[in-house]
Amino acid sequence: MKKIIITSILMLAFGTVANAATTPWWLQPTVCKLDPTDCYATMGAGYDVELWDVTSECWGMKLVCPDALVKFADEPTPISKRDTRDSKVIDSDFDVNLLSPNGDCFGRRKTIEDGTMVSIDGKYVNVWCMGILDNADERTANGEITYGVQPKCATLAKNGYAAVKNNKCYGKYFDPNKYYIDCGADTLPTRIIVLNGADYTAPSTGAPVTKKDANKIFETMYSVSQEQKQKYFAQ
Repeated sequence: MKKIIITSILMLAFGTVANAATTPWWLQPTVCKLDPTDCYATMGAGYDVELWDVTSECWGMKLVCPDALVKFADEPTPISKRDTRDSKVIDSDFDVNLLSPNGDCFGRRKTIEDGTMVSIDGKYVNVWCMGILDNADERTANGEITYGVQPKCATLAKNGYAAVKNNKCYGKYFDPNKYYIDCGADTLPTRIIVLNGADYTAPSTGAPVTKKDANKIFETMYSVSQEQKQKYFAQ
């Protein structure tokens, strides 16, 4: 009985060795393998699926746009999943959960007001309609922005523009022959004055037809004015 048991054990051991010998070394159970888990549920545009994320121990890394990185880069850079949440790596003005407009990397400026304002140095500024800024620093999906001092009302008014919404950007044109842009010290105008508010389509009643009729109205107005002056401002 003991001989039979020993023989069975030897046959089992021999079979295991034989199987190991015919199995490629990289598939043998004693070889350490990288976890096949993906870092992201779906990885299409903006990802490099062949890169191993050492810090998160999974496959796939986001390609982050150069502008969205704190440190300078001249092309999209693969960033670990952990570092996409690190403010020392990612510029806080950018959202790396969104693809860039051209779709080849992650990182788009944070926006509010339906994209009419974007974040610069932690503050939201106007997105100006195309062609309004003399020297734009960056183009966004809806227009252009400047990193420096925002244009003042008086500067915009010289070219007939006011800092009011114009669809999804700021900067609406007002014909200087029809409107006056009243400016204060801020970017937004104090008020916009219609230079001639007459409605030429409205029916007129009692309006003078001839010059003689007009003169008669003015003479009456002058006479009433003189009477009121003598009554209330008598010396």
